[in-house]
This record gives sequence, C-alpha cells and structure tokens, in this order.
Amino acid sequence: MDLVILNGRVITFDGPDAQALAIKDGIITAVGTTAEIKEIAGTAKVIDAQGKTVLPGFIDSHVHLFQGAAELDYLNLYGAEGVDGIAAAVRPYAASRPNDPLLFASAIDYHAMGDRPITRQDLDAAMPDRAFAAMASDHHTVWANTKALEMAGLLHGAVVDEGSEVVMAADGTAAGELREPGAYKAVLDCTALGGREMLGLMTGADPVPAVTAKERATDKAIMAKGLAHCASHGITGLHNMDGNVYQLELLAALEADGDLQCRTEVPMHLKHTDSLERLAEAAEMRAAYNSDMVWSARVKMFMDGVIDSRTAFMLQPYPNTDSASAPLFSDEHFKQACIRADKMGLQIAVHAIGDAAVRQTLDGYEAAQKANGVRDSRHRIEHIETIHPDDIPRIAALGAVASIQPLHSPRGGFFPPYEKGFLLHDAQYENAFAWKKIRDSGAKMIFSTDWPVVPVDVMPTIQGAVAGVDLPDHWPDQRQGLRETLASYTRDNAWVEFNESRKGRLRAGMMADVVVMDTDLEAIEPDQLGKARAAVTICAGRITYTA
Repeated sequence: MDLVILNGRVITFDGPDAQALAIKDGIITAVGTTAEIKEIAGTAKVIDAQGKTVLPGFIDSHVHLFQGAAELDYLNLYGAEGVDGIAAAVRPYAASRPNDPLLFASAIDYHAMGDRPITRQDLDAAMPDRAFAAMASDHHTVWANTKALEMAGLLHGAVVDEGSEVVMAADGTAAGELREPGAYKAVLDCTALGGREMLGLMTGADPVPAVTAKERATDKAIMAKGLAHCASHGITGLHNMDGNVYQLELLAALEADGDLQCRTEVPMHLKHTDSLERLAEAAEMRAAYNSDMVWSARVKMFMDGVIDSRTAFMLQPYPNTDSASAPLFSDEHFKQACIRADKMGLQIAVHAIGDAAVRQTLDGYEAAQKANGVRDSRHRIEHIETIHPDDIPRIAALGAVASIQPLHSPRGGFFPPYEKGFLLHDAQYENAFAWKKIRDSGAKMIFSTDWPVVPVDVMPTIQGAVAGVDLPDHWPDQRQGLRETLASYTRDNAWVEFNESRKGRLRAGMMADVVVMDTDLEAIEPDQLGKARAAVTICAGRITYTA
C-alpha cells in the first residue's frame, strides 16, 4: 500500500459508512474498519483522521478557473461602500502596483453607491490619477473610470455585440457601466494580463496575437496557484465553465510536469454570435484532450445575463419597467445548436438565470430529444435563479440536470436579499433559487460555487444550503440535509461528468480522490459548517494539500 487513512468517520456514498481506507497506485484498494486496514497497511504512509469526516474529494462543478486564479491577486471590493470605501481600498492597492497599465478590481457591489447606479465620476473620485475599473461579483458588469474608458476607446460609446451594452449618460458620454463581455472586453484588454484570463468567457477563442513564452509562463503559474488554492479546500475535480484551447494547453502542461493539483474539464464555448460550424472545435478539443486529469467533452452556452442588471431573460417585464430583457440566442439558433451538439454526443451546459431563459433552454433540450432520440445526455442548466412552476417537472422529464450555486441565493448569506418589488415580482419569489423544490420534483441536482463569483471554499456553500440565513417570509425556505448536500458536491458531481463508476464514492477500485476534514461534520451545528476546512486533500492517490 502507498497510503492508508485510519480512525475516520468515512462517508462512502456507497453503502455503509466505514472507518478507514487504503490506497495504492492512485486507486482505492480497500475500505473497512481501522483494524482491517491496519492489517494490510504494511509500510504505507498513515494518515490518522482522529475521528474526523473523510469524504470523496469535492468536485466543484461550476468554476471559472483562470479568472478565479487571476483574481487571487486582484483587489477584492466585497463590502466596500461609497466613494470613500472604494478609495480606501484602491489607493493602497494602486501604490503596490505602480506598473499596471489599468488597475483592476473584483467583487464591487451593484449597490455600492446605495440607491443610485455607480458612475465613472464615482470611480474618478476614488482613483483620479490612474485608469481604474472594477467588475461585479457575477462577472456580467464592469464599471470604469474616465481614464479607463478613454484607454479602452469607450468614452464616447461603441458598437458592441447584441446582448451587451455601453451604458450612456445624458451628456452623450459613457456613464461608466459596461454590461456583458461584448461591452467590457476592451477594458480587460488594457489590464496587466490583457484579458487572457477571461477569453474563454468573452470569446471562447485563443489569444490573438499568440502569447509570448513569457506570457505563457505567467499564465501557467497563475493556473497552478489557482489549482493549489482549490486543493487547499478539499477539491480534487473542477468543471470549468468557460473554455478555449489555450486553457487546455496550460492544464496539459501542468499535467506533464506533474503539477496538476485537480482534475479539470474544459468546455468549448459557443457564443450566440457564432455559427454552428464552430461546434467542430468541440469535437477537436474532445479528441485532443481526454486524460483522467484534463479533458473536454462539453459545450457551454449563455442564454441570458443576470437579475441585478436586469439582463436575465424573464417571462414578464421587470417590476415598474417595460423590459423583460431578451435571450442571447434566438430560439431557432439555440435549438439547432442543441440538436447538433447532442447528435455529436457532447454534453451541453447553458447559463440560464431568468425564468424565460430556463424555459428556452428546456425547449432546446426537448428539440434535441425529438430530433435525435432520447439518450443519457445529462445536459445541464446552470443557475436557474428563477423558474416558472410549469417548467420544474420538465427538468426531470427531459433527463436534464439542475446545476445550482447555493451562495448565489440570499438564503446562502453571502449576498443580500433583493428589495421587494424591485427586481422580482411577488409571485416569482416562490420559485426563486428553488433548489429544494427542484430536487423534490425528482430532478437531478448538483452544487457548485461559480468561483470567482463567490469564493471556491466548499464549506460556506455547504452551510448556505443546509443552515442558510433567516429571510423575510416571501423567501421560501429551501434549506436541506447535510448528507444530500455533501452528495451534491461529490457523488453527484462525479455522476454528471459520466464518471460515477470511477469516482465520487469511496470503495475499492475507485479513483483515490479523498478529503479528510478537520472536524466531524455531522457533530457540529449547521451554522458552523462554513468554518470546517480540509486537513488533507488527496487526488489520484497523491497528497495535494496538508493543513
């Protein structure tokens, strides 16, 4: 044996719990009592779990790895309020980065200025001397000061992709708000990384011009840092939600060096502005990258934006407006994309937040079934922050998967609740962030973070689903049990990637992806789960993190 874990509370997700397990050559060889595993341990390295929880390694099934890794070094404006609060954060940051052509921050709140929108003048006041821009946590909106807008060529507006917008002020200049990637890409192009960390989201294409050797080395180091950060939280697998060949190249290089800390899947990103012929790239990516550590077998699409900027596509106009937003894909374009991708045997994942976007996504999956026949496709719907009650049973009926991020919901305690009557109609709250109701309908459910929208730390998300926070009565209670929540982060995330026979459970013959926690998760209060941490992370039988 190479490694044994003893004296644990081992949740196997494969029948009875156990106390110990043994690992050799990256595979679990035995699971049983501590006495049984001691008998076969030989000279193996011993990890004493000391009565703490042992689980299959966490799989975060919705992340933006390159972005999240890069943002570990960005200024984080979470909690900064008003011009003074932003200035207090950005000015020391600016002093520490004198060579950045454009200062870039993350996690600025839509309501940082209270009841009015953030403007370029606000950011001018916070940082008057240098180009400065900040991205919302959801990564769908960027605000830029005047110098940044001038640098990006956006101060007097610009023609951008359908679904994106450079918001203009009454004086005919840009107000500072840039909605969706087609509007803010020009700002990211001016940052120290040249926006390379977000190309998989913004265009799905590789860097143009091609990166230099120095840039590639920089990006590889950033990815390695991000993967190590994930491993420190007990994560052994990632499903990336933006993609290009460049990211696959970086990950494959790390794998070749023996430095890849987490198994990672990268999709092909099909944009609404793309022809269906681009799907050939997905087949090429699948053929070229298919190891146990780095692979590609999925197409990602975006149907809409987000609720906070009213770019999520709704069935009825937002309260006190005449706009329901609009889908990024036309109905016919999307259906044809689904039919073709499904026929190619690819999995599909679609960002759909508004109730109309969810319905259009389900319509596309239904069209694929009618055209190609029913297969075990496990097509995914990402987010589902609002859904019409008529569409809830359709998820299970179509064999689709609800991919939910509990900390996106105000119930999770990370973001504040919406002001009643401002973004959602009263009737929509009943089915907003309705993960328990969707699960109870019989639909398959998986959990994730959407890092860097929220931190990739696993346990605060677990706490958000299990304990949550108290909200006004118009928010239904979606809290659920600990075991089913843990399963949605391990066993079920292995299932959704078609690897349920190889990982996600602790039994002999499975991949040795394991996390030992620093506490017995079932012995602590639910509202303390977020404080639990990984003590040891093991991926492919190799220790990737020790506290």
